[in-house]
Amino acid sequence: MNVEIERKFLVTSNNFKKEAVKSFKIKQGFLNSHKARTVRVRLKNDKGYLTVKGKSSDDGLARFEWETEITKQEAEQLLALCEDGLIDKSRYEVNFGNHTFEIDEFFGCNKGLIIAEVELRSKNENFEKPYWLGKEVTGDVRYYNSQLSKQPYNTWK
Repeated sequence: MNVEIERKFLVTSNNFKKEAVKSFKIKQGFLNSHKARTVRVRLKNDKGYLTVKGKSSDDGLARFEWETEITKQEAEQLLALCEDGLIDKSRYEVNFGNHTFEIDEFFGCNKGLIIAEVELRSKNENFEKPYWLGKEVTGDVRYYNSQLSKQPYNTWK
């Protein structure tokens, strides 16, 4: 059993792209997007992944996560079975201080949204914040990919 502890932030500029050490194209969908459990299918470049996530803690910082690699063909077949609202994004990895920030730039109905996540070893762990990091949105369910697939960013009022 693996518990993921992460914090999410909005991003204030594209300057993170100059600092990125890696980038990937990601297409993902949800076989199940219930708030108590999500089952995600992801195609990251040419690799597939199947991920199960549990309900988030009350503060939104932690939740159970299990992931396994699947073939590209399996991922494509499973994506065809997903709920409506596939997510299309590019992910950038930026090393800053002792942490790696994963920054997602969304396209399609979520175009204009850029979110950074940092995984922590504990809920109280301190970390350096890059200057392009904006408002914290940890625990705001609107920013969960499973919710963005149902209520895209460009439909928000």
